[in-house]
Amino acid sequence: MTEELTIRDVSARTGLSEATLRMWETRHGFPDPARRPSGHRRYSERDVELIAQVMADRDAGMSIKAAVERARRSVAEPESSIYAGLRRRRPDITPYLLPKATLIALSHAIEDECCARAERAVLFASFQRERFYRDAKERWRELARTADEAVVFADFPKAGRPEQDGPLEVPLASNAPLGREWSLVCDAPEYAACLSAWEIPGQEASADSEREFETIWTVEPELVREGARIALGLAEQAGAEVAASVADRLESPTPASPDELRLVTALTSRMVAYVGRGPASSLPEPHA
Repeated sequence: MTEELTIRDVSARTGLSEATLRMWETRHGFPDPARRPSGHRRYSERDVELIAQVMADRDAGMSIKAAVERARRSVAEPESSIYAGLRRRRPDITPYLLPKATLIALSHAIEDECCARAERAVLFASFQRERFYRDAKERWRELARTADEAVVFADFPKAGRPEQDGPLEVPLASNAPLGREWSLVCDAPEYAACLSAWEIPGQEASADSEREFETIWTVEPELVREGARIALGLAEQAGAEVAASVADRLESPTPASPDELRLVTALTSRMVAYVGRGPASSLPEPHA
């Protein structure tokens, strides 16, 4: 039988006052203890662990709100895929089948639009293989230099930041769903864009540039923020040490885009130029 702890027990175990525990519950809905018919709170050992996690994140510089949200995510079923996570949240988005060569061009357009706006972005990208990332290493070193954070996923041997001003490299296990994905998330104060795709199976004999991916992309700020949160969770699951300020930022309210239509137009125009395939109607339409 699970041991039931009183609020006094939890206060003694964690060092938080009973008043603070009640205040967190009122303001943040955390912790969420069981209630006896008398109304008395009863906590579990897991509650104590989550409270300790929130305290540690707070001491590391994270806001209480962000630390609480992170604790909630830790007890929820973790996402293993950016693409699948976004599709679960928004099944109305229409996917398009695109070759890898087109994905590269679209990714460059999104990245360069971010640079052109001089935005201090949080960037996440999944490259599948380390050798694919090495082809883009110099580009991502430049992106990381002006970003608040840049995180890249591939089959790296270990997590780390080989260069001080370069991106944080996060390893993928051989059976990780993200290993089949090509994803890019750019979350900035006035610029939000996300492209995510998964590789269709059975293309081992195809030329690398012609491998096909089922693809979605969006400039909807809240959906881009969801993509960034999923990517952050995946990095944390892999043991990467992402700055506490990133989690804090991703739990803050999503800023409204000053002109979403103008952003779509600018990005689509850049994509047309980069893909070189004629009219904009040949490109996948964004979710906006």
